[in-house]
Parts: sequence; structure tokens; C-alpha cells
Amino acid sequence: MALCLPPLMTSSASVCAADCDDRRSLRYDRWNGYDERTTKSSKYQRRRRSLVLGSASSASPRAQICQQVLKAARQKFTQEISFQSKDKDISLAKALLYIAAEDETFMAFNREMDAFSIHKERKGVSGPPTPQEQEWNDVEDMSLAGKTIHDWQAELDVIAKEVEAELISKDIGCHLAQVLEAVNVVLFESRGFRRSPILGDAKNSYLHLVLSSGSGIAIMLSIIYIEVCQRLSLTIVGSRVGEEFLIWPQTGNPEELFKVTSGHSLFAIVNGRCVEDPRSKASDLTSNSLSGLEIATNRDIIGIALANLVRLHWKHASRSTHGLMLTSPLRHVYNAHDKLYKITDSKAPLLRPQELRLAIMASERLLILQPHNWASRRDHGMMLYYNREYGKAVQELSICMAFAPEEEAEVLEPFVEKLHLLRLESSWKSLEHSSQVKVS
Repeated sequence: MALCLPPLMTSSASVCAADCDDRRSLRYDRWNGYDERTTKSSKYQRRRRSLVLGSASSASPRAQICQQVLKAARQKFTQEISFQSKDKDISLAKALLYIAAEDETFMAFNREMDAFSIHKERKGVSGPPTPQEQEWNDVEDMSLAGKTIHDWQAELDVIAKEVEAELISKDIGCHLAQVLEAVNVVLFESRGFRRSPILGDAKNSYLHLVLSSGSGIAIMLSIIYIEVCQRLSLTIVGSRVGEEFLIWPQTGNPEELFKVTSGHSLFAIVNGRCVEDPRSKASDLTSNSLSGLEIATNRDIIGIALANLVRLHWKHASRSTHGLMLTSPLRHVYNAHDKLYKITDSKAPLLRPQELRLAIMASERLLILQPHNWASRRDHGMMLYYNREYGKAVQELSICMAFAPEEEAEVLEPFVEKLHLLRLESSWKSLEHSSQVKVS
């Protein structure tokens, strides 16, 4: 068992294109305003583009339903992580399932629109595709991989019951080490949960899909471990240590976590091989240094999961532009002698709009969770810039400058000034185009 967490996204790190197979339609590359002539139905094209880019302007009933679901899921997430609630009362599982519900609704609607587009492009094909209607009155009732949000929470209850059955079948008491061993047996032997080596696969980053497949990134396995133990009245806490997120049972006697019995300590039982890897900072931890770590709150853990979603979807969005970083335009504008980059509307990099919108959605939730995190707000503003939402980008980056360190604000300022001019230029072009249409 290994719960070592992969590196989080840092905006200064290169987010190179993933080499994994992308089964999504190549149409997504065209919906960034580069090749609009390939679509035979201009009316459909405008409707498709507006939803992919996150606009609520689409007037179709199906699009309106989609927007209602997106809004409801976001509201549920916001309520769950509300600062009016005590952190201990926040459900990690619920918050992550609301995230999945919003993203799945968005992706499902885009799949329907792709199917409709293919039908429109293929003459002679009988019968238009029929959207899969869902009847429900609440977000908790919508289907996620065949189960409702309530069903997925119940799945965690079932796993906890299996751990209890494991303890009873072997006539094991309630000693801490024995309970943790039973949790490991159920999760990693009976259920076959495993850390996925493929970090670029979205299926490994959504809770319901990890519960369904048994494969997930380290932070998702940690969350499942925490949720199962919580149902057994065992509190598991965690903290970031270098590039890893480590978890352990809450105890007033940290020395017992590092006592070696049967070849392993309790700390190693919970965290797996990374604790014994000399290359990992986790291997240097002792009972004294452990007590000095800052315990992650439930909000912190949700933030880590969201940051991974931002990283994942940005990678997929920028895969056709090798080595593109979120902050690339900032440094080039700040360095006046650098001629390699010019902020312009016509030479923007080619990005996949659906993935970019998913990254923006994850970033929006991250800012709800951490409104004063200047780095997250900067990254959010840069994604809005890449999405050509210049007005919103100016607003977010201007707010960021108020929270950012002085040296970072100095880097942002010239970019925001140029971005404001680009916004005005875009508005003039739009007005000019409207005038030409009226004259013609």
C-alpha cells in the first residue's frame, strides 16, 4: 500500500502535454475560434461554442437543464465547505461527489452535443441521437456511473462494515494496529484498491470512479482511508510532507506510531512503502518531528484534490502546445527585452476548450475554498486569459495583485495593463463587426 502523493501543480512548473491516448473528439480543437468553417451548421456552432466555454446564454431546453444542474451542484459544494460550518463537520466524500456531479454534467452534455454534431455532418443517417434524459429533483439523486451520491456514500459504509466483519471473523480485538491491519486487508486485498501509475487519467481523480474501479491517485486513496476509518470511530489525520501527503491515526502518544512490530510500524502500515524509502522525506519522520507537522484540515484536503484537478485538466487542455505554462505570458511581458512572446489576441495558443473549462471550474471551487490564496487567483486569472475572457481575467489578476507579494505584483502589473488594452481592442472589434453586419 502506498499513499505517497504526487507533486502538486505549481504554476512555474512546466505542464507539458500528456502522451496518453485522448479518446475525445478532435472537434474540441476547432472550438477555440481557429477553424469555424469546418462546421456546416453555424447556428449549432454558436450554441455549441457558448456552452463549451461556460456561457449560460444557450436558449435550448437541454442547455437550460444543464445550467441548472451545474448551478445546483456548485451550490451544494459551497454549502458543504461553508466557513459557517465547523471543519470537522465537512464531509470529504460529499464535497468530492458534488465536484464530480458538476463536472460529469458538463462532460455529458458536451458528449451529447458532439453526437448531435456528428449526426448533422453525416447526411443520410436516419434518426437524430436521443439525449439520455434523467429525472430527479435534487443533485443527490442524479446518476454518477450508475449510482446516486447517496449510493456512493453508502458504498463507504459497506466497506466499513466489511472491515468490522474482518475483525469479527478473526476474533480480533479493537487494538489500533489490528484495526488498521483489517482496513488494509479490506481495501488493498479484498477490494483491490491500488495507486494508479497513470496520473493523467481523469478516472483516477474523481471519488466515484475510484470507488468503482479501485484505481486512484494517492490523495483519493487517502480520502477513502480517512472516510472508512471515520465510520469505524477512528480519526485519521494527515499532513503534507514534501511532495507527499501522509496520514496516521490521531493519538496522544505519537511514539506508538513508530514502534516496529511484525516488521512494520503503525505509521508504515497506514502510509506504505514511501515511509521506508530513503529518497522520501517521510523516511526521516520521528515521533518528535511528527508532532511538529501542521495537520491538514478537511478544507485543506479538498483543496489538494482540487489543485490536482486543475493540474490534470490544464495538462489535457494544453497538450497540443508542448511545454505551455500558465505563467509564461507574465514573464515575457515583464522582461521588456524578451521578444519571444507578445500578448495578442490573434496568436493565442491552441487549447482544448472543454478541458480548459474543467480546469477553470476546479479553480473556481478552489477560490471558494481559499479566497485569499494569491497564487491560486493568479492561476485562475491566467486561465481566463487563455480562454479569452479578458474582462474577468483583468478583474481576477487585479484582485491577485492586492494579496500577492510585492515582487509578484510587479510582474503582474504590466501584464494586467496590456491585458486591459487587449480587452478594449476586442470590444472595438466586436462593435466594428456589429456595425458591418447592420450595414450589409
